Amino acid sequence: MLKLYLIRHGETIWNMECKTQGCKNIELSQKGVLQGRLIAEKLRMRNEDFKKIFTSDLDRCYLTSSFIANELNVDIEIDSNLREMSFGEWEGLTIEKIKELYNEEYKNWRKHPYESSIPKGEDLSKVQERCLKAVNKIMKRYDNGSIVIVSHSVAIKTIILGLLGIDLKHFYSITLRNASMNIFEFRDYGPVLVSLNDICHLDEALG
Repeated sequence: MLKLYLIRHGETIWNMECKTQGCKNIELSQKGVLQGRLIAEKLRMRNEDFKKIFTSDLDRCYLTSSFIANELNVDIEIDSNLREMSFGEWEGLTIEKIKELYNEEYKNWRKHPYESSIPKGEDLSKVQERCLKAVNKIMKRYDNGSIVIVSHSVAIKTIILGLLGIDLKHFYSITLRNASMNIFEFRDYGPVLVSLNDICHLDEALG
């Protein structure tokens, strides 16, 4: 049986400052580095047959992946299809600033994210399309063992909804914390979500 671990990267400087990141290449904060090490240790303790780590090409994911690779002694493969949604003109802005400058667009994004258009940004459906393309490619290469994907909040949400066959209109029904662990098992009858937004490894260490 194939098992898929979907891991969100550790906290970044912009996460701390409540700024919208998207495709901007933002570094991990000190807390984010610690979170990366903690999720890596958590995965090692599971003592599973980890085959490979696939990661977004953005640094915050690659560094998180590096911590995991060192603990699991497996290779990393970069896939740009796993990168975060482009938020266009909103990147680098706080929610308060977005509301001030793009109030109507922001309200639509919050109410109807699956059909909203962010100025110079990427459509949510396009994000899901490329992310599922990456996952399907992985599933064709492996039929057993455990695979780790390190990606971003929006990207992982679209993967989860896509694998479960749930419409994107339920996008806000899922929340994912930094360095959270989400697990799918691909059983004979289809994908099964067995863990969602697991951060117990962080709670135990960070309080």
